[in-house]
Amino acid sequence: MSRPVRVRFAPSPTGPLHIGGVRTALYNYLFARRHGGKMILRIEDTDSQRFVPGAEEYIRESLRWCGIEIDEGVGVGGPHAPYRQSERREIYLKYALQLVDAGWAYYAFDTAEELDALRREAEARGAAFAYDHTVRERLATSLTLPADEVRRRIDRGDQWVIRFRMPENRIVRMDDLIRGHVEVNTSTLDDKVLYKSADALPTYHLANIVDDHLMEISHVIRGEEWLPSLPLHYLLYEAFGWQETQPAFAHLPLLLKPTGGGKLSKRDGDKMGFPVFPLFWQSPTGETARGYREDGYFPEAFVNMLALLGWNPGTEQELFTMQELVEHFSLDRVSKSGARFQPEKARWFNAQYMHRKSAEELAVLLQPILRAHGIEVSDERAGRAADIMKERAVLATDLWDLTSFFFRAPEAYEEKQAKKYWKGDNPAILRELRGVLASIDDFSLENTERIVHGWIQEKGYGTGQVMNTLRLALVGAGKGPGMYDVTSFIGREETLRRIDLLFERLAPAE
Repeated sequence: MSRPVRVRFAPSPTGPLHIGGVRTALYNYLFARRHGGKMILRIEDTDSQRFVPGAEEYIRESLRWCGIEIDEGVGVGGPHAPYRQSERREIYLKYALQLVDAGWAYYAFDTAEELDALRREAEARGAAFAYDHTVRERLATSLTLPADEVRRRIDRGDQWVIRFRMPENRIVRMDDLIRGHVEVNTSTLDDKVLYKSADALPTYHLANIVDDHLMEISHVIRGEEWLPSLPLHYLLYEAFGWQETQPAFAHLPLLLKPTGGGKLSKRDGDKMGFPVFPLFWQSPTGETARGYREDGYFPEAFVNMLALLGWNPGTEQELFTMQELVEHFSLDRVSKSGARFQPEKARWFNAQYMHRKSAEELAVLLQPILRAHGIEVSDERAGRAADIMKERAVLATDLWDLTSFFFRAPEAYEEKQAKKYWKGDNPAILRELRGVLASIDDFSLENTERIVHGWIQEKGYGTGQVMNTLRLALVGAGKGPGMYDVTSFIGREETLRRIDLLFERLAPAE
């Protein structure tokens, strides 16, 4: 590429970061790393009415959890600081006025009442209202008022906005790295507001163009919801005379509902029981939303899943480390059409990463859960228990239910299992088995299995009959690994104690 790659992720702090936003950040990051470029984080907080306290830190923590490293921007600094648009407000008016002076923009003093009247008039004609060249000539603007009247209104404190002066009946020719060549006639576009005197802040359209230029952004990779704004942004680069440094654009496909119809929303997650945000969120008003982190997902599995929602590596490979994603990622393999989110596929990805974790890694996951239940054990024992059960786990939050019996004797017995196995000859056989187990000195898995298996064959008992009755005593339910995994883990004394507890608590069924 002829110029250094510099991309930016520029979210607005209006609430928790949707996983669609995380994917946009991820694709920017992968593209930057693939081409040896820089990843910039800019916070676009010019919409003061929608600002939500805590949202900015949520965004930054979400990126950290995902492993998306910021080279420059909010929280990091850099040569183009500040990176919050609210801290750059004095910059934008100069550029807005530059457009007015060049004839590409104008002051508009119209009131809400005037605009409502025009809107009703359009509706009466069966037309959609658009603030375009036919409207701007009928209202109080710097295009219709004498220059001294414009200045008088500004000086006396009248509220005004600066609007872009959309050219009439002109073809705007644009190129998108994902969607190809696009052409739009300006007769279908309206005069967007660029700057508002009421709060002395720009709108997104002006601020993002000015900032992308000043921050030397080479590629703008953003969601397809911004595609309708692309003609205006092309024209703004032309109006400023910045065509030579205009970034390349790529508009990413939407993340769709599991049903495929429409954009994925929090409501879909609430209805179908899955998160649509990376981290747990609680708003200042107390509203909460689930997060992938708190639901027990691994960041590497979450990132892997997101990367493949809209991007195809061109191979059958599904599991990628972050470095492998960097090495394989390219915008020309990003789909134009929306990507349907599949909650079960997200769980599948997490299970694959769970199954590949070492005992040491699993100990790190399980230890906080054990401590929360008042259990203190060595990392070796925590890791060993989790390693035995990891093939049955999907989420980190599954680990307590899957391993608790390694650390605590059952406090109750599953009714279905008790009815099935705590009857007939089974209690007597279990008492006989207790004597066999009590005589074993080497309680290792292999030795215990050899001795007990030999005893079962000698007696002619059914292996399932014996093992399931023992499982009831040791686990309390019809779940868990092989019984010799449990006996070798808890040891002889605990094994015998749990058998005795079963006899104390349950009377055998006739």
